[in-house]
Amino acid sequence: MTALRTSTLGDLTVPVPSYDRSAVTAGIVHFGVGGFHRAHQAMYLDRLMNEGKALDWGICGVGVLPHDKKMADVMAAQDCLYTLVLKDSDGTWEPRVIGSMVEYLFAPDDPEAVIEKMASPEVRIVSMTVTEGGYNFNQVTGEFDPTTPAVAADLVPGAVPQTTFGLVVEALVRRRARGLAPFTVMSCDNIQGNGHMAQKVFSSFARLRDPELGDWVSASVPFPNSMVDRITPVTTDADRTAIADRFGVEDEWPVVCETFTQWVLEDHFSQGRPPFEDVGVQLVADVEPYELMKLRLLNASHQGLCYFGYLAGYRLVHDVCQDPLFARFLLDYMEQEASPTLAPVPGIDLDAYRHQLIARFSNAEVRDTVARLCAESSDRIPKWLVPVIRENLAAGRGAPLSAAIVASWARYAEGVDEEGQPITVVDRLADQLTAVARTQDADPLAFVRDRDLFGDLVDEKGFTEPYLAALASLHDKGSRATLESLVAASTS
Repeated sequence: MTALRTSTLGDLTVPVPSYDRSAVTAGIVHFGVGGFHRAHQAMYLDRLMNEGKALDWGICGVGVLPHDKKMADVMAAQDCLYTLVLKDSDGTWEPRVIGSMVEYLFAPDDPEAVIEKMASPEVRIVSMTVTEGGYNFNQVTGEFDPTTPAVAADLVPGAVPQTTFGLVVEALVRRRARGLAPFTVMSCDNIQGNGHMAQKVFSSFARLRDPELGDWVSASVPFPNSMVDRITPVTTDADRTAIADRFGVEDEWPVVCETFTQWVLEDHFSQGRPPFEDVGVQLVADVEPYELMKLRLLNASHQGLCYFGYLAGYRLVHDVCQDPLFARFLLDYMEQEASPTLAPVPGIDLDAYRHQLIARFSNAEVRDTVARLCAESSDRIPKWLVPVIRENLAAGRGAPLSAAIVASWARYAEGVDEEGQPITVVDRLADQLTAVARTQDADPLAFVRDRDLFGDLVDEKGFTEPYLAALASLHDKGSRATLESLVAASTS
């Protein structure tokens, strides 16, 4: 067994960086170093470096939240190295040690170091995978929320920044004062118009500091849009053990993922960028068609399978999607309700893409958990599924399957499954959601009366009628019988 670090790379039998990592300098600061970033953006950069390119585009990872301390400790122990394992549905595992991250900073310990890193001329891109909830905006209005305690604290004059907003804006202020061009802020989160949203929230924060500063950020800092895609489950102890047993690598935080990967990126950068196109990234002028395809087909379908699946007793995603009933329901949702809201996607056959998604979800090697998909629903359904419902209603079409997915969330949020066993609801609004969901016997529309999540959908009969029917069926007949009725109705 070989512990992973720079000094042991020569002892490993798996592929390792072919480039001299001591020659790599950080040109990118990345907020939110989790499994997805390490399976995706960092992997693309590692590919470039293995081709002898982009050695001045190494990554300096940054953790902002208390739980990021564990990542900081692992990255320090392993010289920022980690093992990425691609799992094919045929049982093949493809390992590689990734070396594109060369530094990691934990902001709570030294926010000044993080700010100065971004303010240095070598850094030309600041990227983010901070999850949908990390943008701090109202789900319905899309406006930045300055009342969040950490944000409010950062806006106190002279405060030491503790949020991503405070850290990034302070670095931009220093660059401007030093006569340095602003870096590009590159969002890689699953939000429609993620670059536009990043521009809005960072400009709003800056404007609260100083109106003129906000205008400058909005006008001068590039915020490219992007679509990112690779299913990356949470790393488990079983993954660590399997990697050690199969490959002889002792890695405290490896990453496992599917073989599929896609990155569509708007080519809008102020200080240059790595030659991403050389390793398969699609550089385009308009990301939106790809972005909506992914959010409304892949991400919303994840919501379509997870609550029904959990209530039916499934705990692994591949088991749900290998069930013909669930696969048919997801295809019906994608074909009948999601796809009609999409514009043509250049170079993509949507029918093939839909069936490819079912195959990807069915990959038993990935072992993605249903519980992971059920988490943080209040940040996901309003962004991924509610727009599908709204567009269908506005066009005079029904959305009974989408409404049923919302009903499955409402039933799941009650916190008890169909066998009477407790469900751990993981959501920033968990207490609020569960309390409201448990009043649904008296008021079946209670859950969707929350206008911060659903806007005025509660006033739309085209939504409430199928929603109420699905919720009643979930309570009276259970999830499987409810799906059988929905599929029968959608194919009749």
